[in-house]
Amino acid sequence: MPNLRLALCQIDPWVGDLARNSEEVLRWSKRAAESGADLIAFPEMVLTGYPVEDLAFRGSFVEGSRAALVELAAKLAAEGLGDVPVVVGYLGRAEPGTKYAGKPQNCAAVLRGGEVVTRFAKHFLPNYGVFDEYRYFVPGDQLTVLRLHGVDVALAICEDIWQEGGRVAATGQAGAGVLLSINGSPYERDKDDVRLELVRRRAAEAGCPLVYLNMVGAQDELVFDGDTLVVAADGELLARGPQFEEALLVMDLDLPAAPESGLPDGTVLADGLRLTRVDLGGEPKPAPAEPLPPRIGERLDDEAEVYAALVEGTRAYVRKNGMRSVLIGLSGGIDSALVAAIAVDAIGAENVYGVSMPSRYSSQHSRDDAAELARRTGLHFRTVPIAPMFDAYLGATELTGLAEENLQSRLRGTLLMAISNQEGQIVLAPGNKSELAVGYSTLYGDSVGAYGPIKDVYKTLIFRLARWRNAQAEARGEVPPIPENTISKPPSAELRPDQVDTDSLPDYDLLDAVLDRYVEGDQGRDAIVAEGYPADVVDRVVRLVDTAEYKRRQYPPGPKVSPKNFGRDRRLPITNRWRQG
Repeated sequence: MPNLRLALCQIDPWVGDLARNSEEVLRWSKRAAESGADLIAFPEMVLTGYPVEDLAFRGSFVEGSRAALVELAAKLAAEGLGDVPVVVGYLGRAEPGTKYAGKPQNCAAVLRGGEVVTRFAKHFLPNYGVFDEYRYFVPGDQLTVLRLHGVDVALAICEDIWQEGGRVAATGQAGAGVLLSINGSPYERDKDDVRLELVRRRAAEAGCPLVYLNMVGAQDELVFDGDTLVVAADGELLARGPQFEEALLVMDLDLPAAPESGLPDGTVLADGLRLTRVDLGGEPKPAPAEPLPPRIGERLDDEAEVYAALVEGTRAYVRKNGMRSVLIGLSGGIDSALVAAIAVDAIGAENVYGVSMPSRYSSQHSRDDAAELARRTGLHFRTVPIAPMFDAYLGATELTGLAEENLQSRLRGTLLMAISNQEGQIVLAPGNKSELAVGYSTLYGDSVGAYGPIKDVYKTLIFRLARWRNAQAEARGEVPPIPENTISKPPSAELRPDQVDTDSLPDYDLLDAVLDRYVEGDQGRDAIVAEGYPADVVDRVVRLVDTAEYKRRQYPPGPKVSPKNFGRDRRLPITNRWRQG
């Protein structure tokens, strides 16, 4: 059987930075070529970053992407890499004379010999969850098959393998020896297992090995976890990339020889796809005497995976937006403590600033816990009491009850933003998903900030992540970053004497279970009650969730880690009279 050495470049493109992304493709291609690669591949829309959203409507950006592609082909040849075909994702347009002429497309191209040898566009366009590609792109209508060193390589883009039929079925009809899919598949919990089973199923349907190359990094709410896969037609896992790390996976694949007389160019295949054959030449290559050993990346457990996603999302947001440092209000509570640990791991303690803002209701142990967290992590720390400001406000107004409580939070928010303006740090908001779901936060108070690292993490998982992070530190012989008292004490906003969260909310184990069903599962009130949850609790939680939409819309973005986050995934009307009851 002929052998192909594939180089899969699992890298982190930056949206809009065509020059940087081109240089990264060039840099990684050099590394791949040094390994003796016969074919080099990069993720979906690697030249533009992904997703580009409404940038797709800007003609200058589309033309910039198309021009960058041509320039990249020339650069690769100029660097002595012209003999190795390189598969690159980019933003293109439908060709003149076609059905959708001039419309934006999610494209890929094969570069070789200083030229763009062939181009094709994504066939299936996702329009669910965080995706709305029908808004931006028009579909492609061909199956591109490269003949290289005696092997036929079919090409696809992400959603092309998530849907049945299409390029997977067409690959089988064309008799290709391998199917290569380039992807921009965002992370969510347990998706790595879903992907593996999907790739195994599609490899069987195509009747050949399937190569699934994914990107890493993060873009606004989306985090990309890599987890590149190579699976044989019988489902055997041949290679797997690491999670949340850039990586070069190089492997030798023994593949079926291309048929001497296969379906001719232009044949119409499944879903009306037109077969486009591109002969890149090269004699069949035997398996090397010493084939490269297979690489199977180590899997992360659930807490490690989620924590890595939060760190990656925070790091990318800070760095890709040209920021240097972050500011966090440290209350001594679990949420701000976990946010601080994430920030320190993401950008370094020297770039993290914490401020304690105690009021008359702040307990001494909370003040001590905030200071202890700063000592353990090494972040910058100061204390600015808000009691004088609070007293001044109360002296000028007649505030009581909830208005008085929320004033404290808003004074802290104002102070954080003032420091941010003065010193140039961005504020990280500490709200978690449980609080955001039921509106247990103060607008223009604890909700201020540019980014919310834990906004998609339920409170029960917050505690698990804090314990996990401390355990990791202990296993490495380091000081755990989060004080034990912060984890063990009852959660409290400390806005009135002896306040605890359960004064206003159900126990978090119960609350999060109901929220998971109502938010992620889209179950109605009756279905949740039928599972055995108390009707009065369900009614209350549903009412709180439904009436807090206006607050959530004003909360900053944060990394998506669940199947349905408050943001791109869940788009309910703010003004809404429908109630579950």
